[in-house]
Amino acid sequence: MLVQTRTITVQKGYADKVIERFSERGPIDGMPGLLDVSVMINKRSKEQEEVVAMIRWESEEAWKNWEKSPDHMQGHRNKKDQSQPEYVIDTTVNMYEVKTVRKGGQ
Repeated sequence: MLVQTRTITVQKGYADKVIERFSERGPIDGMPGLLDVSVMINKRSKEQEEVVAMIRWESEEAWKNWEKSPDHMQGHRNKKDQSQPEYVIDTTVNMYEVKTVRKGGQ
């Protein structure tokens, strides 16, 4: 399993805009190998707000297929000349290979 996280730090009061964007359905939802997308907000943020989108894939190959897909590439072309919203302070993207998953309640 491969997990991609996008951590977006925004000015106080703007987290809902980011949450809305990542909560909408889009072309990624129909991709084979996509397990789920979770959108979370850091409850300990004080000065700023931090939103994390966690995208889980069956495999690295499934993620690579999304990255090479016409829908994904077109999305980047459409945003090429757009600047990031003023309220976004920072964005960090990480990729994790899942080594162990333990189920609770057993």
